[in-house]
Amino acid sequence: MAFPPTFDELITPEHPVRVVSHVIDQINLDPLLQRYKGGGCSSYHPRMLLKVLVYGYLNNVYSSRKLESATRENIYFMWLSGMEKPDHNTINRFRSDRLKGVIKKVFTQVVMLMAESGHVDLQNVYTDGTKIEASANRYTFVWGKAIKTNKERIAKQLDELWQYTQEVAAEELKDTSPTQFTRISPEEVRKTVEIIDQALQDKSVDPKVKQKVKYAKKNWPDKLKEYQQKEQTLGERNSYSKTDPDATFMRMKEDHMRNGQLKPGYNAQISTNEQIIVNYTLHQNPTDTKTLKTHLESFREAYGFMPMELTADAGYGSEENYEFMEQNEIEAYVKYNYFDQELHKQQKAKGIFHPDNLYYNKERDCYYCPIGQAMICIGTKIETSEAGYKRILSRYQAANCEGCPLRGKCHKAKGNRIIEVSHRLNELRKKARERLCSERGIAHRKKRPIDVEPVFGMLKQNRGFRRFLLRGIDKVAIEFGLLALAHNLKKMTQKHPFLAVFDSLLMNIKHKIPNPILCAAN
Repeated sequence: MAFPPTFDELITPEHPVRVVSHVIDQINLDPLLQRYKGGGCSSYHPRMLLKVLVYGYLNNVYSSRKLESATRENIYFMWLSGMEKPDHNTINRFRSDRLKGVIKKVFTQVVMLMAESGHVDLQNVYTDGTKIEASANRYTFVWGKAIKTNKERIAKQLDELWQYTQEVAAEELKDTSPTQFTRISPEEVRKTVEIIDQALQDKSVDPKVKQKVKYAKKNWPDKLKEYQQKEQTLGERNSYSKTDPDATFMRMKEDHMRNGQLKPGYNAQISTNEQIIVNYTLHQNPTDTKTLKTHLESFREAYGFMPMELTADAGYGSEENYEFMEQNEIEAYVKYNYFDQELHKQQKAKGIFHPDNLYYNKERDCYYCPIGQAMICIGTKIETSEAGYKRILSRYQAANCEGCPLRGKCHKAKGNRIIEVSHRLNELRKKARERLCSERGIAHRKKRPIDVEPVFGMLKQNRGFRRFLLRGIDKVAIEFGLLALAHNLKKMTQKHPFLAVFDSLLMNIKHKIPNPILCAAN
């Protein structure tokens, strides 16, 4: 060791660290460089910091403190950093602030390179989602239903105080306009409680009432202000965590206590091809159904076009999603909730009284109940989703259910039975059934569980990524973007032919040669 070996001699040519360095050296990082204003003390180069982060996520090293130690102890990190030693605060600030709005562009460039080399097909994707726990206290929760209940309780007690004051001091309240307590605000409550307090000032009333008025005057306006702030944070959600207000309480698969405990987390959606992640989005909604449109819009924003084919499970089979994919000319191989029951001749599992199992006469526009009685259309109604989608439901009512021997099993509501049916949804389900049962549909259904689902196993089990380190949906998206990028680069290292054509593909991007995939799509 009179002449110590260099890092190049210690690191084998096929080692993943070389792929990470080579890829990040060549891709365009102008959006990231523009975040630095210049001047002041010399800073660590963002390309070097990005290499360290990506390689850390590739090796299951997520903590900024552990990354700091690695740049001083691990030869692969030392080679990437050029023997520079950024501290954990520098690494964490770079990850949390500098990469905001940039990591998705870096991720997209790498996917485009893999697409151009033929290792991934952007026109055919498999989509699924998983819940990942947030970096938040599991017991500091805020529930939308609890806020609603508390507001209703305050309104009820205020109304009782008002009624009592009218009985005791009607003369003092005769010039006061009647107060409505259906939609209360902090200011209205404060004014009403002051009026009640003044009216009862010189009256001999129950001490408990006086104590209640005093408590209301001191606490209710502040409580209502607090509830308004919490409702603003909630938005359309039902819950959030106080330590990470962007996190929503969701039911996780990792339930070691086996009691269905809800934990704060995020819904991570990915689209894959050949187990390579081609798109990812983070959502606050625990339901997969409401995430697909946003996920596909993100795909179009990244690549400039929509995929031609999309395969997903029954969690995405809603009328709104089918309609969206049809409008965007996406061949949707997406199940609906009872497709498997139909496939195995178990359509009666929902019961013979379910509207989907009743016979429909299209010419007369009526349904027939199990005993053969016609159910005539009595009108339509429109339901509007959170995203603004309008769903038209046709309503059908039986002529006479009185004395029917099957009434107890058919329905228990008063009067004649009414059913609501979406004919558009039935039409879209029929098209979906035909696609799913076709030869290509069967092939896609067989491939989906071995394409997208193993990726979650790799991320959670192999990489041990079960909980985010950062807080807030923007920072969490950066973390997941680094994880997805590391996953793809790991896949890249396993595909040796890719490296042979890699440099020529990078030169195409450098010289701004039109992307053949985008040209073909356009």
